Amino acid sequence: MFDFLSPKNALTLPAFGLDISDLSLKLASLKRRGEQLRLESFGRASIPAGVLEKGEIKNQSELIKVLKLTLEEAKNRGLRTRYIIGSLPEEHAFIRVIQLPKMNLAEVAQAVRWEAEANIPLPLESVYLDYQVLPQSPANPDHLDVIISAAPKTLVDPYLNTFEKVGLKPIALEIESQAIARALLKNCQSEQPVLIIDLGASATSFIIFSGQAIRFTTTVSVSGSFLTEAIAKKLSVSQAEAEALKITTGLDKTKNEGRIYSALVPPLNALLTHIKTYLEFYPEHAEHEHDVQNPSIAKIILSGGEAALPGLVSFLSLELKIPVELGNPWINILTPPLKEIPELPFEQSLGYTTALGLALRGLD
Repeated sequence: MFDFLSPKNALTLPAFGLDISDLSLKLASLKRRGEQLRLESFGRASIPAGVLEKGEIKNQSELIKVLKLTLEEAKNRGLRTRYIIGSLPEEHAFIRVIQLPKMNLAEVAQAVRWEAEANIPLPLESVYLDYQVLPQSPANPDHLDVIISAAPKTLVDPYLNTFEKVGLKPIALEIESQAIARALLKNCQSEQPVLIIDLGASATSFIIFSGQAIRFTTTVSVSGSFLTEAIAKKLSVSQAEAEALKITTGLDKTKNEGRIYSALVPPLNALLTHIKTYLEFYPEHAEHEHDVQNPSIAKIILSGGEAALPGLVSFLSLELKIPVELGNPWINILTPPLKEIPELPFEQSLGYTTALGLALRGLD
């Protein structure tokens, strides 16, 4: 996470979460009421194609227009702050877990820079760099595990400039996988490794989380638009018609003579190939897994706007022979068993996972 205010000031300022992707933006603001949390405001908007490409801002003036309109609508819904925690796209960011010899925290900052030079494939002067020391492991008390994260200044600075032009004040920016994990995992912890798959309209992120930290991330191109295009091509219909069929029919073989199912299987098989690769890869490379007996992935959690595709959970469970479930982005917000609020139904809220995770950070 990359902080832009001093810790003293940041801790006293409520902030809302702002998630910007290639094709949409979403925001969420939370408020404490006693020991309970409630959704204060939320909003979303579509972003025209070409305004952002793989997370890079290509048309700032158009993005500013969309932001201003969405912020005005959110203000009418109760948004009361201009301070934000924003997301950075996974495609250009780097997260690594490194090991350092046991040392005092004053020495860690310099050691992190040395290690970052070996682990980040960019010159350090060209990136924003941050780190977090993980809690000491009783199993390996002789060293420290440290998460380092980096994002190119050429990616981050245009976001900062855009926020300034619309009157927003960023407290921090963080890589979207950090916000997703915070939203979906109770107290941001997991005793066994889990694979979070965030299915978006333009990209899909894989996040492996174990203990109290992200262990691995990557991004693949199989996405919601990829599925829509497969339906449009197979059935010779428009993108709008294909999108509607995807949402209403999904993987239901009994509808539309199974044609939607047949169109979706090839791209989903491509997704399965990626998933199987990382299910096999991770146990062999989990060198920082000190506190678990079995480093194999215990389950898969789905999130993102495309995760609610009808039949997807069952399809993946059957093919992968591993538990698959829809993530609950309210798990650290609402009191169980609540999983939705009237204004934001559960399936719709899956698309707000990153924004809600950022909003939780905005309460800290």
